Amino acid sequence: MAEDISNKLVIAISSRALFDLSTSNQIFEERGIKDYTAYQIEHENDVLEPGVAFNMVEKLLKINDKESLVEVILLSRNNADTGLRIFNSIEHHGLNITRAAFTNGSNRYKYVQAFGAKLFISANHVDVESALNAGCAAATILPSSQSQSRDDKLRIAFDGDAVIFSDEAEQVFQTDGIDAFHKSEVQHASTPLNVGPFRDFLQSLHQIQQRFPKDNCPIKTALVTARSAPAHERVIRTLRSWQVRVDEAVFLGGLKKAPFLEAFGADIFFDDQQNNCENASEKVASAHVPNGIINRKTKTPT
Repeated sequence: MAEDISNKLVIAISSRALFDLSTSNQIFEERGIKDYTAYQIEHENDVLEPGVAFNMVEKLLKINDKESLVEVILLSRNNADTGLRIFNSIEHHGLNITRAAFTNGSNRYKYVQAFGAKLFISANHVDVESALNAGCAAATILPSSQSQSRDDKLRIAFDGDAVIFSDEAEQVFQTDGIDAFHKSEVQHASTPLNVGPFRDFLQSLHQIQQRFPKDNCPIKTALVTARSAPAHERVIRTLRSWQVRVDEAVFLGGLKKAPFLEAFGADIFFDDQQNNCENASEKVASAHVPNGIINRKTKTPT
């Protein structure tokens, strides 16, 4: 009988997000696929060091010690030959990852949907944008030397607009300014914001949290947003209408997010603004969500 993982939270992760492949990737960039393949095969028994998203994956899989609720899938642009080193490293680090797709250089987003993943994290922005456009929460992991691991709890932090929520409010801010934004949010305080690309992922985390006692839950979530009063109410009412809670909510009113993410102990932070992610990556693992008006503006020729 075929196995079914549709009842689990499925996370797809790229090999460069999971492990430090900087040396071999530099060989690929500078010397091409032939030398890269030879290098990976020659070093296939050399264990790769953890990458930026390793802590997050390790903590996700640890949830299964209590109940089998999470499945992590490896999606890699390697081929099966060069991918052997990845699997050897997975085994060495004791990660229970058994399913994978090696695409030999082609885009991986088609397998994101096939596996039913609720989240895809990669170092390749092209794959991330394709997955996002196909309706899956996806983000590009940024390089970071920081690796939070306060305890066994998985701490995930989210920006709000264009990540958990749509960018409808952000459009008002970008077009008409902060006063118009606040006026609009007060007027629409009782109207839930539309769904953003990470709503379903957040909802899946919430469903897992509901299976554990509050004082012994392996997951903590936080909303870390540049919003402030009076724009807070619509956010709270939107989450309430979805019947989704976050453990902590921080309304910063434009302050830099990095110190607050460090205080929360985030294992990973998702934001739609590249500069926010870059600043945050000095303190915690961060991933850019290329969604919304900010990113459309970035792509517009000048």
